[in-house]
Amino acid sequence: MSNFEYSSENEIKFQEYVSRYPLIDSVMLPALWLVQEQLGWVSPEAMIYVADKLGKTPIQVYEVATFYTMFNLKPIGKHHIELCKTLSCMLCGSQKIKNHIKETIGIEAGQTSADGLFHLSEVECMGACGGAPMFALNGEYHEKLTIDKVDELIKECKK
Repeated sequence: MSNFEYSSENEIKFQEYVSRYPLIDSVMLPALWLVQEQLGWVSPEAMIYVADKLGKTPIQVYEVATFYTMFNLKPIGKHHIELCKTLSCMLCGSQKIKNHIKETIGIEAGQTSADGLFHLSEVECMGACGGAPMFALNGEYHEKLTIDKVDELIKECKK
């Protein structure tokens, strides 16, 4: 038994997913997304909850959650920066952006700032090569980044 439960809004969404997909296995990814939207990460307790709801074993849910890099398996900062680390972004200056984030916020990839405001992840191509360098901030794409744009976004997050 798990201490986690979906919010009433997420329970409704979960039931919609169950009715939409012909196989219950197809509901696992959306079910995990609901957890992450609600908690900001996918906790072990939430994996047990999802397993119970889908009639699966906890290890089956764990295998899916750990396979996909988009699921956070530990708590992260309030603002999640996902910096593209692939060729187009690297050639266009993403390393400068990464170094600036390190200097400004004081974190490396995979870390959360001491104040809990920011978490930096390096991710594979996000399909916005024409806007390189880019990152997603809380799921929203920001392209053609400059140091000034990054500073502006960080300032907005601190408000």
